[in-house]
Amino acid sequence: GLEHRIGGIEKQHITGNVNYDPENHHLMVRLRQEKVDRAANDIPLIEVFGEKTGKVLVLGWGSTYGSISTAVEKLQSEGKSVSSAHLRYLNPFPKNLGEALAGFETVIIPEMNLGQLCTMVRAKYLVDAIPFSKVKGRPFQIREIVRKVEEYL
Repeated sequence: GLEHRIGGIEKQHITGNVNYDPENHHLMVRLRQEKVDRAANDIPLIEVFGEKTGKVLVLGWGSTYGSISTAVEKLQSEGKSVSSAHLRYLNPFPKNLGEALAGFETVIIPEMNLGQLCTMVRAKYLVDAIPFSKVKGRPFQIREIVRKVEEYL
């Protein structure tokens, strides 16, 4: 008990001894991935705010929440077909994210970076999500998101 082994690329399954066997390494990589995949059972499903299907879904995470939700509420009050969803978990994604994305003609992902989430969403779900990146050290203004969404309505 209370021991930790350091060294090597991999630990042997069960014993934890340093191990360089390719088959053991393959097994351990798969076991770790299965743990991540099972974590999806313990995280909440993604909630779509607004209609569950429509023209535009604005998908965000982190600090974009306030700007996105306010912009989408404004557009919804004007009768526009736009909804929003906000991710709290990125790996794994919520189990129903693919289904939520599929309900919309266009998915826009505003990010305060170079579009890493958009890249992940496109790769995992094969959705032609639209990146909307802002790397200026300032949060999105509501009008910026409104303008971007209006391009796709």
